[in-house]
This record gives sequence, C-alpha cells and structure tokens, in this order.
Amino acid sequence: MKFKFITPGILLFSAAVLTSCGSSEKPAQATGPAATPVSVYTVTEQEFSTVDAYPGVVVALNEVELRAEVGGYITGIFVQDGQKVSKGQKLYEIDRTNYLAAYNSAKANLEVSKANHNKAKKDAERYTNLAKQEAIAQQRVDYALTDLANAASQVAVAEASLATAKANLNRSVIFSPMNGTIGISQVKPGALVTQGSTLLNTVSANDPIAVDIAVNQNDISRFSKLQHDQSVVKDAVFSIELQDKSSYQLPGKIVAIDRAVDPGTGTIKVRISYPNAKGTLFSGMTCNVKVLNKFENKQLTIPYKAVSEQLGEYMVYVVGDSSKAEQRILKLGVQANEQIVVLSGLKAGEVIVSEGAQNLRPGAVVQPTSK
Repeated sequence: MKFKFITPGILLFSAAVLTSCGSSEKPAQATGPAATPVSVYTVTEQEFSTVDAYPGVVVALNEVELRAEVGGYITGIFVQDGQKVSKGQKLYEIDRTNYLAAYNSAKANLEVSKANHNKAKKDAERYTNLAKQEAIAQQRVDYALTDLANAASQVAVAEASLATAKANLNRSVIFSPMNGTIGISQVKPGALVTQGSTLLNTVSANDPIAVDIAVNQNDISRFSKLQHDQSVVKDAVFSIELQDKSSYQLPGKIVAIDRAVDPGTGTIKVRISYPNAKGTLFSGMTCNVKVLNKFENKQLTIPYKAVSEQLGEYMVYVVGDSSKAEQRILKLGVQANEQIVVLSGLKAGEVIVSEGAQNLRPGAVVQPTSK
C-alpha cells in the first residue's frame, strides 16, 4: 500500500486561507441581561376601611321570668307554648280557694273593726259632752278616748290584713307583664308550686332584639363614638352573619356599653339592638357581628400580593432609576380584602412591583407590563 504525504507548503497555504476567511466576520458585541417583565403599582393614599368580626349571642332586650308569688296547685294554664301574648293577658292560675276565703275573712274583720270604731267614737263624743256639764267624772272620758284610739288601731290592722289577702288573691292569677312571646311552660296543670321559687315560664319581646359582643378594652373609645354617631344605622356599620353563613341585612345600633371591663379577659360587653319584625333572630342564637371600621384619615395602601416575607420582615420591590428594582422593608398595618395599610417604608407616588417579584433579585432591571 502506498501513502501520500502532505507537504509543509500546503499546510501553510491552508492556514493562510482560513485566516483570511475568519477576518471578514465582525466580532460579536457584549450585551447585558434582559429586563424582567413585571406588573407595577403606584402607591397612593386613599380612604380605607376594614371589617372586624366579633362572636355574638342574641339576647332579648326585654325579658321577664314568671315565678309563682303564692304557693299552691296549678289549676289553669290559658296559653299555648310559644304563643304571642299581650300585656295583661291571663296566663296561669293557682288554686284560689284558700286565698279567696282569707280575703273574705279579712273583709269581714274590717267591717267589725269599723263598727267597733264607730261605737267607740260615739261613746267618746257623748262622754266628752257630759264631762263639759260636769255630769260624769273625767276619768270616764279618758277611758272612752282610749277605747276610741284602740278601735282606730284595730281598723288599721284589719285594713292591712285585707290588703294582704287581696294581694295574695290577685297573685294567684298570673298575667303577662308585657307584649311578647311566651316560652315553653315549666309546669303542668296540677303541679305544686312554691312561692318565690318555682319558675312557670318566660316572656320576652323579640322586636327589637339585641346581640351582645365582647370588645377589647383598647376599642372602647371607638365603640363609644359609634354609640353616639347618628349615621351608624344608615351606614349599616353592624351587620350579622348567621351560622348558616347567611347575612342579616337590617342595621343595628349600640344601645348599651357595660359598666366595667372584665379583668379576666380584658373585654367589655357591648349590646347592639336590631329590628326583628319577622322573628328571624331568636334569643340564645350565636352569630358573628361584622363591624365596619372606617379610618378617619386616608391611608397609604398597596396590594397585599406585592408583599413578601423573609425572616419575619415584610418587604416589596421598589422600581427606581433606570428601572432597577430594589427591596424595601415595610412596617404594615391592617389588611382588608386585597389591600394592606403601609405604616412606614413607602411614600405616595412611589412605584412598586405588584406581580412578578418572585423572579427578581435586588438591582434587577424590570420591564413594566400592562394587564
């Protein structure tokens, strides 16, 4: 087999040709990193409000427990459980036999006492006239006047006994003290009730009705202002969310703030009244009261999605000169929906990255895009 050898001259020629070909191309120019597309937001001051939620319990504004004021057996129940009742309506009756007898006896005793008093009065007048004529001894007049005074005292005692007997007789019948709804009876006909202790039933007025909430002592001044603010009802500051997540749309108004803070919880009870003509709210229900909290002054706000957290600090990217993004540490306030209040770290008019911050590093060049 024969081998062919390449001579040095040919190699030199080839190298020269390659060199001349490469020199005809221009060298590539160095370029910087491409700008990162982001969405931006201009920081502004605006009116701001939040909604604070408080667990609440529905309570009756007017509620009366019906208890037996005299002892005896129940002889009559004149209402159905859960019935609407009006003031003065007859509800229960306790056996009146003994009380009626006591009343009649006291009434008769009063008549006897009055008759004795009249006799003693006439005797005293007669003896007094005779004494003026010196027809009888003065001692006899004194006896007559004493008898008259005793008779007057007996009349007073008889009148008091009659009043007591009459009161007991009246108390044997229980009437409704107010317009409202009566609950489920705690006794049945024939039950023996004890004076002052046996609970018969409860009557409550459900329109209007109230909700009690516990408010932190730091918010007492704010709720005191709301109590006297006439625009609260119009602005629907107090709304209710029921357990089924439905909303009670009728507006509420603070009717009372408790007298003292509970030292164990640091809260104070606030009572809010609501119209309840349809009977939607029942005493004892639990709910959430949502209180609209309007800030008096405009607040610096930004979208919460623009904020990132690192080691317990909150920060955003601020777009500065030459479209470079720099991190800024913030102090944040309350959040409402998608916005959050900035307490420090930003000024109105500054531009921040609202979306796309996860792709940035400090000093990165950004390209704002419209959405």
